Amino acid sequence: MCGICGFIGDTVEKEQVLERMMRVIRHRGPDGSDAYFSRKAALGFQRLSIIDLDQGMQPMYNETGSKALVFNGEIYNYQAMREELIRKKHIFKSLSDSEVLLHGYEEYGTGLIEKLRGMFSFAIWDEEKEELFAARDFFGIKPFYYAVVDHVLVFASEIKSILEYPGYRRKVNEEALEQYLSFQYSVLPETFFQGIYQLLPGHYLTYKDQRLQVVRYFKPELLPARKGRQKEKVREVRQVMKQSVERHLVSDVKVGSFLSGGVDSGFLASVSGCDETFTVGFRNEGSMYDETAFARKLAENLQVENYCRYITKEEFWEALPKVVYYLDEPLGDASAVALYFLSETASEKVKTVLSGEGADELFDGYNIYLEPDMLWYIQWIPEGIRKKAAAFAGRLPGHPKGRGYLMRGALPLRQRYIGNAYIFRRKEKEELLKHSRGAEPAELLQRTYDSIGYLKDSDQMQSIDLAYWLPGDILKKTDRMSMAHSLEIRVPFLDLDVFEMARRLPSRMKFRHGVTKYALRKAAQSVMPKQASNRRKLGFPIPIRNWLREEDWYLQVKEVFASETAAVYFHSEYLLKLLEEHRTGKEDYSRKIWTVYSFLLWYQIYFEKGAFKY
Repeated sequence: MCGICGFIGDTVEKEQVLERMMRVIRHRGPDGSDAYFSRKAALGFQRLSIIDLDQGMQPMYNETGSKALVFNGEIYNYQAMREELIRKKHIFKSLSDSEVLLHGYEEYGTGLIEKLRGMFSFAIWDEEKEELFAARDFFGIKPFYYAVVDHVLVFASEIKSILEYPGYRRKVNEEALEQYLSFQYSVLPETFFQGIYQLLPGHYLTYKDQRLQVVRYFKPELLPARKGRQKEKVREVRQVMKQSVERHLVSDVKVGSFLSGGVDSGFLASVSGCDETFTVGFRNEGSMYDETAFARKLAENLQVENYCRYITKEEFWEALPKVVYYLDEPLGDASAVALYFLSETASEKVKTVLSGEGADELFDGYNIYLEPDMLWYIQWIPEGIRKKAAAFAGRLPGHPKGRGYLMRGALPLRQRYIGNAYIFRRKEKEELLKHSRGAEPAELLQRTYDSIGYLKDSDQMQSIDLAYWLPGDILKKTDRMSMAHSLEIRVPFLDLDVFEMARRLPSRMKFRHGVTKYALRKAAQSVMPKQASNRRKLGFPIPIRNWLREEDWYLQVKEVFASETAAVYFHSEYLLKLLEEHRTGKEDYSRKIWTVYSFLLWYQIYFEKGAFKY
């Protein structure tokens, strides 16, 4: 795992510019650094040594020196690919997976990507063709950002590196803000910084003669079978997961595992044989905010060490500026802070851990996927009547039982579901924002929904989350929070073979009798206690609902909501009303408050005070 950056085009003082770009992403690779320069190209690399500790340094070159590579990630099938390339007369100088990419590109061109199994973002400069080829992995596990500044292509693993390029001028992308207020993360190709783009998952780009071309090479499409024998499917899940975990254990350093006590991380810890596991929780905040007891019990059953850390309210708040800095963009998901501490705890013992990201999106782990079946009971009612009932329910004060059910049941799926989070609706944003612009979420997702209309509603929801929620929220915070502590996180559920199997699971194998991840839970029962494999999903709940009602947090947030910066983008009186009604317990506005506060804190860090150098 590493940090990469560079630029293609004429740049004054290119050595000093690249050095600054590399310095701000040193946390991604503190074990070493190096750079490549030619007349038109500059490539920078920060290394976190995981495979081939002695000879895996980058930038890496082919035999003639005509091609140079910088690479962030791991290729898990690199040994088989290496043997194949040797048979084709390629000469290797190292045992690293990085060199396999370089020779693979020489042999297969852009077709190289179809042969890879792993997580990656990389860039290859071809000096003879004067062309850059760069790619991001299938699901978006590893990041890649780029911008064209004064006819120069600038790229990096993190946005903060591109900000160091002297020609770029920072400006907020207000369309990204509008979408963020609904999704709670940056959902557009263009980031919160105008002119800086993310290379989307499953895409590659080429840059030659100042012409940029972006191509999609992979789309995570579901093709659920109508039927299948349960025992065979469960056996298939178990087998493909064991194979994936085995691949993800390839390393020249020790590998640990996160452990929540639930089925995802528990299955990985059980199958992998990792003897060190890591957990965080919140003491004295109630059982829904603390899974440490479940994790300890499972660790005892597996006879592995469990390192547990309790996060206090004070250190949570103190870490916020660092978390926002490392995220690069606003993220309204408070669990990123908990993941920051979890990664810090693990980094004290190991350099690499396994984690369960992707299990919910592949195996139907979110309870919200059960909603279409629940709404079936009112779908027979004419739409006009449902909408009137929903409008009436929406005017009721407090949280009367059934209000949300009626309101959601009145809307078609593509209007009510944009992912696991839907923070501010249209009318709320009209009251909140000073300047409203951009498409509504339903419009933004229309093309995606049109392409998956053949699926049943729950599978459409799963498809939306695979395309947006997974890379935009889950994988983004996973990469940034782990890399903040120079820790590599590996995600065995997001393996192509696992996906090929999971995409064909019949719906009744994914959830059954109100139980989510049904096939996965059944498969896990052979290697972990049934009680743990059947535990209901908690997610990563954070007690911000409670803390925002306490005096210290309330006053600090209130000060920011009443600031001049807040008044530039928002109607301050609306923000203060949300905060007050939450404090008094009239409503639970914690997620709305947190989403806006995260944006304002991000603005302070990147636009008012300058980027912090942690």
